[in-house]
Amino acid sequence: MKESGRGEPELKPTLGLLSLSNIVVANMVGAGIFTTSGLLLRDLGHPLLLLALWVVGGLIALCGALSYGELGAAFPRAGGEYYFLSRLFHPLLGFLSGWVSFFVGFSAPIAASAVGFSEYLARAFPILDQPLNLGLTVPSTVVRKALAILIIFIFTLIHVRGLKPGARVQNLLTGGKVGLILFLIIIGFAGGGGRWSHLTSGDWLPSGFSSLKVVGLSLMWIMFAYSGWNASAYLGSEIKNPGRDLPRSLLLGTGAVILLYLGLNLLYVYAVPPAEMKGVISVGGLAAGKLLGTGWEKFLSVMIAFALFSSLSAFIIIGPRVYYAMAADRLFFQFAARVHPVSRVPARSIWLQGIIAAVIVISGTFEHILTYMGFSLGIFPILAVVGVFKLRKQRPENLRLPGFPLAQIVYLTAGVGILALGLLQSPGPSGVAILTVLAGLPAYYFFRKKYQGGR
Repeated sequence: MKESGRGEPELKPTLGLLSLSNIVVANMVGAGIFTTSGLLLRDLGHPLLLLALWVVGGLIALCGALSYGELGAAFPRAGGEYYFLSRLFHPLLGFLSGWVSFFVGFSAPIAASAVGFSEYLARAFPILDQPLNLGLTVPSTVVRKALAILIIFIFTLIHVRGLKPGARVQNLLTGGKVGLILFLIIIGFAGGGGRWSHLTSGDWLPSGFSSLKVVGLSLMWIMFAYSGWNASAYLGSEIKNPGRDLPRSLLLGTGAVILLYLGLNLLYVYAVPPAEMKGVISVGGLAAGKLLGTGWEKFLSVMIAFALFSSLSAFIIIGPRVYYAMAADRLFFQFAARVHPVSRVPARSIWLQGIIAAVIVISGTFEHILTYMGFSLGIFPILAVVGVFKLRKQRPENLRLPGFPLAQIVYLTAGVGILALGLLQSPGPSGVAILTVLAGLPAYYFFRKKYQGGR
């Protein structure tokens, strides 16, 4: 058994291209694509603008994947942005990215996926939308939150058993989810029950800065749906051939998801009149009902609910690797660096992440969670992409992917613009995200003093 310099077992390289690409797809295809389009159309007004923004979001994600492919090949270690920023700039920036990941980057998407699961299950079984009488009346919202929390802890238990069994479950879930999406797209269009005229039905946003802010916030939500394009970069220590397979997995996974997202959104618009789609969270189930009937609506709502397990599972795999890397650098609670001697995973970090996700399920509304996540997750990838310029200068021999510097410029320009517009349009949740980052400043110096003797 390989050990760290402190005599503790280290993470073991076991992942190949297939598992890595599946993890990227699983992280991306989750609650966002199945829950946000109805909310987005409510704000954007016109289906063609909705589809255009999904295309733009996909291109931004692809530019990010090209950048992270180079970073991951240069720094094949667990931790993602934490490791990149610590080595390219300063440990403080790396710590802040990990700090945000601890609260937002993984625990909040786990919560969102679990909430999405309960919403789709409630569409299939309307009894979940009714108060539950157990001697005293339990509101339906409490029932759905309890169901979401139960799912989080089931998958947490699966992944503390080890990476190999967890990866097998992950591959099975991802394959099933992609198959379900393809099935839904093919059978939905083949049935011919929708109307292409829905594409041109709607009201365009008026010109002006207020509309630009709406577009910015919408793109923030869309980028949440695309988040995960960088997933395999967090697993560098556990990849058999990181220099080759890490960049390939980012590009393959992101490219596949862009095509799936465009197909699904086109199906939503084809199936549902815009007026009926606006504001609906479980939009996939609604589309299935419109195209195929109520029986199919129930069946596919259940299938989509279970498909969300895949992204929830992938987030549970990746998040603790960030906390592990931080603790290994003595910038986090030391229990997070302890790898279980049998399962060879950071089990305590996995459990802690599950507890935080459960707390977020209890405390947040779905739309506030989306904005809080979208803003928080947009900050540190921007800094990491800036690091590509520094990396190319410092290590000219490192792997170079096509698109430089245009891909980086596109990502940086879009990322900064989305954050600025999102802050102006939704200052509350965005402001909480900024406060979360700022709270990491005293935490960094606390951990440095406690575990590094102030070095």
